[in-house]
Amino acid sequence: MFGRSTKGTVGTTKSGAEAQEKERALIPRGSVLEVLAVATRLGFTCFGGPIAHIGYFRNEYVVKRRWLDEKTYADLVALCQFLPGAASSKVGMSIGILRAGLAGGLVAWLGFTLPSAIALTVAAIVLRGVDNDTISLLHGLKVAAVAVVAQAVWGMARNLAPDRPRATIAIAAATAVIILPTAIGQVTVIGVAALGGWRFLRSDDDKPSGSGVAVPIPRWLAIASWVLLFGLLIGLPIARSLVTSQALSLYDSFCRSGALVFGGGHVVLPLLQSEVVPPGWVDRDQFLAGYGLAQAIPGPLFTFSAYLGAAMRPAPNGIAGASIALIAIFLPSMLLTLGTLPWWGALRARPTAQAALRGVNAAVVGILLAALYSPVWTGAILRPADFVLALAAFGLLVIWRCPPWLVVLLAAAGGALVAAPTLSR
Repeated sequence: MFGRSTKGTVGTTKSGAEAQEKERALIPRGSVLEVLAVATRLGFTCFGGPIAHIGYFRNEYVVKRRWLDEKTYADLVALCQFLPGAASSKVGMSIGILRAGLAGGLVAWLGFTLPSAIALTVAAIVLRGVDNDTISLLHGLKVAAVAVVAQAVWGMARNLAPDRPRATIAIAAATAVIILPTAIGQVTVIGVAALGGWRFLRSDDDKPSGSGVAVPIPRWLAIASWVLLFGLLIGLPIARSLVTSQALSLYDSFCRSGALVFGGGHVVLPLLQSEVVPPGWVDRDQFLAGYGLAQAIPGPLFTFSAYLGAAMRPAPNGIAGASIALIAIFLPSMLLTLGTLPWWGALRARPTAQAALRGVNAAVVGILLAALYSPVWTGAILRPADFVLALAAFGLLVIWRCPPWLVVLLAAAGGALVAAPTLSR
C-alpha cells in the first residue's frame, strides 16, 4: 500500500517537473541586447496606434522570430488589454520579460519608447516659444487630431460595442463623461461599466483560457509591485496637497493618468487634457497640435506625455519636464505588468473577468466619443473649411487606408491654406 503510494508520488513529481520544463521551453531565453535591437527597430517603424502595434508585434515576435506561439501571444494581448495603462507597451514589456528576464522587459520599453519620445520632446521645445497664431501648420495638426480620434471611435465601436447592450453602455458613458468631465468621473464610469458587464454581459462562449507559461518573476516582486502602485496612487495626491512642488504635481498628474487609462493611447487624451489644460500648464491649442503631431510619429501614443512635459509653461519643462512626464505615465504600466504576469493564466481563466472586460471596453468607446467632442472637435473645427479638411482626412484614413503620418502631413499643409486670411473670413 505504502509502496504504491510512494510510487505514485514519485511519478507525479516527475511528470510535474517534466511539464514545468516543457512550459519553460515554450519561450526560449535570449539576450538583453537582442531584445533591445528588435524593440528599437519596432520603435522606429510602428505607426498607427495600439491596435496596429499589436499587428507589428505579432509579425515580429510570433511569425518571424517565433519567440512565442499564437496561443500564448493571444492570451498575453488579452491580459494587457484588460489592465489599465499603455496596452501595446505592456505587451512589448511582457515579451521582453519572458525572453530575457526583468532587464529584457526594461530594454523592450526603452527601445520601443525612446524614438518617439525624443522626437516629440524636440518638437515641443522648438514650438514652445512661438506664438501658435503665427504658425498655421499647427491648425492643420489640430484638425488631423479630429480625423484620427474619429477613426479610433469608429473602429473601437465596431469591435467593442457591436450590439445594443454595449452600444447603450458606450452612449451612457459618453453622456456621463461630458456631464462630469473629471478624472474621478471617468473612473466612476469605468467602475460602473465593469459591474454592468459582470452582471449583464456574460456569455455561454466564455471559456477558461490559461497560458501555461512559466514567468521569470518571483511572487514577492509581483506583490511588491502592487503595493508600490497603490502607494503611489494614494500617497502622491496626499504629498501634493502638503508640499508645494510643480515637479511633484506634474508627476502625480501623469502617474494617475497612466494608471486610469483603459483601451489604449487614444483614451489618455481626455485624462491628460483635464490635468494640464485647466491649470494653464499647456494651452488648448498646444495640446491639440501636439496630439496631432503625435499621430505622425511611430511608437506608443503615451509618448505624447513627453511633448506635454517639454511644452509646460511652469518649470520643470524642456528635457526635465519631458523625462518626468514620460516616466510617470509609463510607471503604472510597468508595475501592473510585473504585478500581474505571474497570475495571468488564472485571471484569464475567469469568465466573470471576461464579462467585466466587455463592459469596460464599451465604456472606453463612450469616453473616447466624449473626447472627440471636447476638446478635439470644439478646439479644431472653427469654420466650414475646417470641417471640410477634417472630413477629407477622415476619408483618407478610413476609406483609402492611408498611413496616419501621411494624413497628418497633408492636414498640416491643408491647415496652412485654411488659416490663410482669404479663407478664414
